[in-house]
Amino acid sequence: MEMPIIKELHSEAIYPIRHEVLRKGKPFETSFFEGDNLTTTKHFGLFIENNLVGVASLFKQKNETLDFESQYQLRGMAILETHQKKGYGNLLVERAEFFSKAMNADIIWFNARESAVNFYKKLGYEIFGKPFDIKNIGLHYVMFKKLA
Repeated sequence: MEMPIIKELHSEAIYPIRHEVLRKGKPFETSFFEGDNLTTTKHFGLFIENNLVGVASLFKQKNETLDFESQYQLRGMAILETHQKKGYGNLLVERAEFFSKAMNADIIWFNARESAVNFYKKLGYEIFGKPFDIKNIGLHYVMFKKLA
């Protein structure tokens, strides 16, 4: 079995995975996020045997409720169902952390779906504040991790 490879991608390349995993049954345009095409935004794709199976996006975005100067927001984290629970999500989060540290970020934060909270806790992320509902998507928690 070929080792996973993570590459930086253009936003157009990540939309199909985002849509299939995070926006299934909704219009394709719901896979587009504000800020996807900013020069400060990075999109990462995880490939197995030249097939894109996972994506994650990193936005230079500040959450005003978190008292840190330099922040990146992880968004659109998605692994195809057939490739979940194999450690690929961990690799994408590690890549996002590596990039954020290189950019001298203090923290990474994101809005985690309720079903993903334990995954992120295992990677050292903490919940901040109370859960909230994102319309038509479900219950979420703000989570963050200080970068050393």
